[in-house]
Amino acid sequence: LVVFQFTISIILIIGTLIVNQQMNFILNSKLGFENDQVIQLYGTNLMEDQLPTFKEELKKINGIESVSVSDFLPIEGTKRNGNSFVNEGRDNIDEAVSGQAWVIDEDYLETMGMTLVLGRNFIKDRASDENATIVNETMVKKLLLKDPIGKKISRYGNIFEIIGVVKDFNFNTLQQTVEPLCFFRGISSTITSLKVKSSDLSGLITSIEKKWTTFNPNMEMRYEFMDNSFAKMYTNVSQIKSIFISFAVLAIFVACLGLFALSAFMVEQRKKEISIRLVLGAPFKSIYTLLTLNFLKLVFIAIAIAIPVGWLLMSRWLEDFSYKIVIGWEIFALAGFTAIIIALLTISYQSIGAALLKPLKSLRTE
Repeated sequence: LVVFQFTISIILIIGTLIVNQQMNFILNSKLGFENDQVIQLYGTNLMEDQLPTFKEELKKINGIESVSVSDFLPIEGTKRNGNSFVNEGRDNIDEAVSGQAWVIDEDYLETMGMTLVLGRNFIKDRASDENATIVNETMVKKLLLKDPIGKKISRYGNIFEIIGVVKDFNFNTLQQTVEPLCFFRGISSTITSLKVKSSDLSGLITSIEKKWTTFNPNMEMRYEFMDNSFAKMYTNVSQIKSIFISFAVLAIFVACLGLFALSAFMVEQRKKEISIRLVLGAPFKSIYTLLTLNFLKLVFIAIAIAIPVGWLLMSRWLEDFSYKIVIGWEIFALAGFTAIIIALLTISYQSIGAALLKPLKSLRTE
């Protein structure tokens, strides 16, 4: 029973540590874009023709570094689509590459903190950019392009010239690999994103609300920070973490109750033996070791069973992620060490009490 209870407890401790590490890895990974200090304003499409003016007014606010209007953002819940792309003149020859086609403005890359590895960004009011595209690195690989700048690709018969290549970024959860993607210049106006840098965010929000009221007085401003939106993508992982912690605490508590009762029972059964040993001069250390060693053997057996089971279960769970941590030995060492300490603390109360018995008093009751 002790082995079974501690095996379950150690497996749950291992699960908790691995889920926590994976969650930290996700939230602190280099995603290819910057989601901190970016504010998303919703419903800006209602401003219609006034939106370009609103965007320019926002840029004048101290603390706002750049502003972009696009419904396509690298977080779940924003706009997505499916498209097919081929190299120019290869429509009926090559297999089409499936990918995303995002409509953005010329300030998008700066606002999202994305990196151009080749070529240039869109230029405002440049007519030729209406037939231009910026692609990600994955699209370049899928289309087998060695020197992509200046090359042309076809999207349902429409030809676009590649003017830039953006470094790959994760726009789905890390459970999925990066998809091919093309940026096109255009209007997609429901969400306006603001890259901000200010120590007084509440004051900055107030300034933004004043501008909002000027352009849209009949509607309350709705906004959210992008890092919060990003964290919501992993609500299920957070919930799994909470479940593991709850069950781990419960399992450890039940295991400790069982171990405490069993150690009390063993001490009571061996009270006479312990008293005789004390009369014969047995030191405190030997009595403590006598009472704890057998229980610790059970805990070590539980550790030996729990480690491979925990590794197998959590390795399968991590298979759902395209980007994941490597399970290190230190996780199992920490889980085992935790179980040993918990067991020692539980047993020690009874063992120390037994080692401090007054042997004559104990023997006199026989």
